[in-house]
Amino acid sequence: MKNGTKQEIFITKATGHKELFDVSKLEHSLQRVHASPDIIQKISEHIIQELEDGMSTHEIYNHAFTLLRKFEKPVATRYSLRRAIMDLGPTGFPFERFIAEIYGAQGYEAVTDQIVYGGCVEHEIDIVAWKGDELLMAEAKFHHQLGLKSDLKVVLYVKARFDDLAQGKFTYGNKERVLTKGLLITNTKFTVSAIKYAECQNLTIIGWNYPANGSLHQMIESANLHPLTCLSSLSDHDKKALLEKNIILCKALEENPSHLSSIGLTEVNIEVVLEEIRGLKI
Repeated sequence: MKNGTKQEIFITKATGHKELFDVSKLEHSLQRVHASPDIIQKISEHIIQELEDGMSTHEIYNHAFTLLRKFEKPVATRYSLRRAIMDLGPTGFPFERFIAEIYGAQGYEAVTDQIVYGGCVEHEIDIVAWKGDELLMAEAKFHHQLGLKSDLKVVLYVKARFDDLAQGKFTYGNKERVLTKGLLITNTKFTVSAIKYAECQNLTIIGWNYPANGSLHQMIESANLHPLTCLSSLSDHDKKALLEKNIILCKALEENPSHLSSIGLTEVNIEVVLEEIRGLKI
């Protein structure tokens, strides 16, 4: 497509499958993070000119991200959110704490890494959250690569765990409670069979873009919480040092900039980080 001729171009997805390039999908992803119409047009035109048959979606993302950083840096930070979630790894523990923070922003009290007893056996539960008469328990499936999906086997396993937990009683918030909802949450996607089974069994599953209302992406945007891994003003070394201190959120850095000085950042660099964080607020 570099020579300007019109032709069908197939791109390679993270799963390895190929699909016809659709510029409207790119434009929609840019609109979702509130890029300006002029910038969306510039990026679309640039990508179309650079596009080659077989180019990966990751390469296309990198092109778009580089241009966004040049023209609208705060938008670029929001655009990198999905990959920033993956950068919380390699273990799933920071992801679990991040999910707990999201529920905290919704008014729940939330804790992670709990051992609870069901009707038959004990279970290690990633996130427990409660509010009023509600008691939620969530299994968090973290994937550090695009293209990986939670399949039917995972959903079957989680459903069996929650069936056992539905027979138990639990004390949270100084009150004896029963489980009102079990959830499976992942930062990527589900297979078709996993979704079909969950819908049939009335099991709540949440993926990056699933369900249409209430996806993980929407939950993050509604809570206006961003992981510090989305910040381009921090090096990978800085991010790792903060995560090791159990600091997950940009919000935590804004509220307490001493976290940044504790890992050796200068006042000038701290202000650059804080300016990027302020730019995330839409």
